[in-house]
Amino acid sequence: MKDNALIIHPRDNVAVALTAMAAGDTVTANGIESFTTLDEIPVSHKIALRDISIGEEIIKYGETVAVSTRLIKKGQWVHMHNLESKRWKK
Repeated sequence: MKDNALIIHPRDNVAVALTAMAAGDTVTANGIESFTTLDEIPVSHKIALRDISIGEEIIKYGETVAVSTRLIKKGQWVHMHNLESKRWKK
């Protein structure tokens, strides 16, 4: 099966969707064990590779890009509704 997501850096806790995905789709990326999406994931958006706790850093490109504002389950869409920028955090 051709990968439908990309893990950019080994430290990342999110993958990037290479195609739009529906809830219940199987995610395949970089040879990791496949898993199921819990949400609709737009193309180019982030997917949680594991459960991410409230206040935990979102890692993409091997760097912190944001902080979670709620529990994010493996397979969920990671976007503005469940994260905030660390740079603009009050």
